[in-house]
Amino acid sequence: MSLPARLLSVLSPWRSASAWRVALSGGLDSTVLLHLLASLARTEALPPLSAIHVQHGLQAVATAWPEHCRRLCDELGVPLQVLEVRVDAGASLERAAREARYAALAGCLDEGELLLLAQHRDDQAETLLFRLLRGAGVRGLAGIPVSRPLGRGTLLRPLLDCSRAELEAYARAHGLDWVEDPSNADTRLDRNYLRQCIFPALHARWPGAAASLARAAGHLREAQELLDELAEQDLEAARSASPWPWLALPSLTLEPLARLSPARQRNALRRWLAAYTRMPDSAHWAGWQALRDAAADACPVWRLEGGELHRAVGRLWWLSGDWLVQPVAPVPWAEPGQPLVLPGNGEVWMQGRAPAGGLEIRYRQGGEVLQIPGRGHRDLKRLLNEAGLPAFLRGRLPLLYQADSLLAVANLPLPAPSGGEVLRLHWQAPTSDQGLS
Repeated sequence: MSLPARLLSVLSPWRSASAWRVALSGGLDSTVLLHLLASLARTEALPPLSAIHVQHGLQAVATAWPEHCRRLCDELGVPLQVLEVRVDAGASLERAAREARYAALAGCLDEGELLLLAQHRDDQAETLLFRLLRGAGVRGLAGIPVSRPLGRGTLLRPLLDCSRAELEAYARAHGLDWVEDPSNADTRLDRNYLRQCIFPALHARWPGAAASLARAAGHLREAQELLDELAEQDLEAARSASPWPWLALPSLTLEPLARLSPARQRNALRRWLAAYTRMPDSAHWAGWQALRDAAADACPVWRLEGGELHRAVGRLWWLSGDWLVQPVAPVPWAEPGQPLVLPGNGEVWMQGRAPAGGLEIRYRQGGEVLQIPGRGHRDLKRLLNEAGLPAFLRGRLPLLYQADSLLAVANLPLPAPSGGEVLRLHWQAPTSDQGLS
């Protein structure tokens, strides 16, 4: 089957998309993909086609690439959007540039649009070998996915079954020009070393090496899908409702997970945590064992890249974003009749008659005492213990003060006195910032 026919076959389930947008770097692969699609659009009823070029500004030579892409798109009659991004310096410039690029692409996709990337079979093989050398697990060795959600649309790689040699032959047959990234020749970079030094030797010995490695990635992807199905079954038993509906944090019941084998525990947690953080390496999973096996009265924490996993009241709780920072206090409440936004800590509002005089929100320091109608003065620590609130929550629970008098504690379930109304403080806690695509 010809290259255009194979591409059209892969894209057939996506012909009802609202638009097809090609990520165009100006290199060989994306140039061929755009040319193929523009050619197909002349004879097929396809969604509107356009291109997006992301300009990182990391190399002086790259300043000419947007103009190259404009000329190509003008020749093909395809609209082009150029996005300029800033790459933050860090330990891995490659990773930072990749994250900035995908964030920019995700941000410009409208609902139902399809973003087309031009990675091919050789890229898949390189990815598998690169991750294998880094000790990746099954999920990593599954390689580059064919498709995944991105922003409000979908990312699709329709050329993963095509070799780079096929793309280059197509480009030369159609007289296409493309830009060459000079950094691709820098063998100090791991992927370039594999591409320039290792794969030529592999192909010399095993001409079908790239195809075999890509096929192995497909087998591992299928294995990962089975592991994901098992993880969902195991997680279903742990997805019970939190005792506090107002506490909108991701959480699981620990006991159903603790009954599983260690391998199934890790598999389920990888699946659950993937929405919130990057997975740690194998050695770092000792933190999970310490959290799971800590004494019943302990408050263990497993710190991960994107946040913290806490164990409290028989549950696992994921905390990130504002939950990792102690909120600022005091916060004056000038209009008690209106909700009060608390910096980094959600918002509060009152139920009942607000007392006259200056009011403010504070947080626990220790030794607080609350006057409860009909019950006298009660130690706040004891009240919180009776309510069974998680330890991580107590330091950010809003407390309503007038001068040095504690008037109310947010969301604390206290009975109203007979024949009277008690002042209640309601708190909408912040969510846990998930922050990953």
